[in-house]
Amino acid sequence: MMVDEEADNAVNSVTDTRKEYQEFLKRLTLFVSKNPDLMTMTLGNIFTMRLIGNKTHGDMAEIAISEFINQYMYDFSSKHVGKDLFRAKEHEEDITVVEALTKKEIPISLKAYGVGPLQLSTDKNERMFPRLEQEGDDIRDRDVIDAIFSDDSFTSFQSVNVMPLIYDEKHKRCNIMIFDYDKAKRDTAFIVKETAGSGRLHPVYRFFDANSQYICEVRYGGASANALQRGLWTNTKTASQYFTSITGGWITYAENMTLLELFSHALVSSQTGHQKALEAVEADIQRLKKAE
Repeated sequence: MMVDEEADNAVNSVTDTRKEYQEFLKRLTLFVSKNPDLMTMTLGNIFTMRLIGNKTHGDMAEIAISEFINQYMYDFSSKHVGKDLFRAKEHEEDITVVEALTKKEIPISLKAYGVGPLQLSTDKNERMFPRLEQEGDDIRDRDVIDAIFSDDSFTSFQSVNVMPLIYDEKHKRCNIMIFDYDKAKRDTAFIVKETAGSGRLHPVYRFFDANSQYICEVRYGGASANALQRGLWTNTKTASQYFTSITGGWITYAENMTLLELFSHALVSSQTGHQKALEAVEADIQRLKKAE
């Protein structure tokens, strides 16, 4: 398939799922507001996994959020896509949420990041940065900015349903923060190419509002750059006004040392023991549902 055809398919797919994703977020926000302890418990368990390894919590988040939806959100189901299916993915999704009534599938990309820089999408075809370069180093014409956002190369600006799970390890707090792509597009007043500072090896194009407040950036994706680092980035600190919180703001969490002990014992025990432990865990989930 040609690149342009892939971009058109992505746009169509976005049109099909953005509305459903926004509705899902509304339902999730309402659920969390009524049952904050369930989400606090789940996020605490996820970020406890950082004690095993700095990258472990990201993989665990995909499994945990999918199971959270299956267990507690009765109008939706979810399935974990899995890393082995990466090359067959149509989107950058980690989980797929299914609306129970309509059976509509909503691909979601989960991002478990520390507070600060956040990658929103990967520019796999290296098109965003070259498109900006066509307009020079300082872009301020509104028509040009609108043309950039409308260009096929920028389909990734809104083609991924991203759900960032943000943690502040120092203060033991976390947040589920959703970037407002539409507000970012409306507010972008100028785009500037920056080539130096902060130990930067490669240039970036940064987007600012009329008050020169940072919104987001597109990172260089050439051969000498890390392919996984290219694409659209923002910052949950400096661009906080472009996020809405599913959790109603920052929530504190505690590391679950019992969970770590359970994992360590499970790794050196048999499947028979795992089955008995699973039965006990499932009974506890039923208890939590009744309390809910």
